[in-house]
Amino acid sequence: MPRPPGDLPIGLLLDRVAREVSRAFDVRLTAAGGSRPVWLVLLALRRGPVASQRELADALGLRAATLTQQLDTMESAGLVARTADPANRRVHRVELTEAGLGLFDRLRNAARAHDEQLRDGLDGSDVARVAAALERMRRNVGRS
Repeated sequence: MPRPPGDLPIGLLLDRVAREVSRAFDVRLTAAGGSRPVWLVLLALRRGPVASQRELADALGLRAATLTQQLDTMESAGLVARTADPANRRVHRVELTEAGLGLFDRLRNAARAHDEQLRDGLDGSDVARVAAALERMRRNVGRS
């Protein structure tokens, strides 16, 4: 008989939940025609103008080389366009294309459906308590 969740160390429970939630999210994104890295880039670009590829890498917490590889793939797929900054040709601006906007909409719908699934059976106060507890745990770990 499995142990009740309250008997598990909280870190182990969080790890299990995080892996399951991530796996389910990845399945949804794949079904919608994307992936988590693509979603994160599209989301960052959609949220507001990014002055340069370097700023986008910083916003995503990625190394420049990692982002360059991702953007190469996305540009080949017609999802983003990179242009040299007229004031500094070494700086590249990144913009969404029409195809990128279309994929963004599909992935946003997948992300919303995933969030709704996570919230199933929880009311607003449950969600607020879970969010507060998770934030507290994040801060607790940050102190160590």
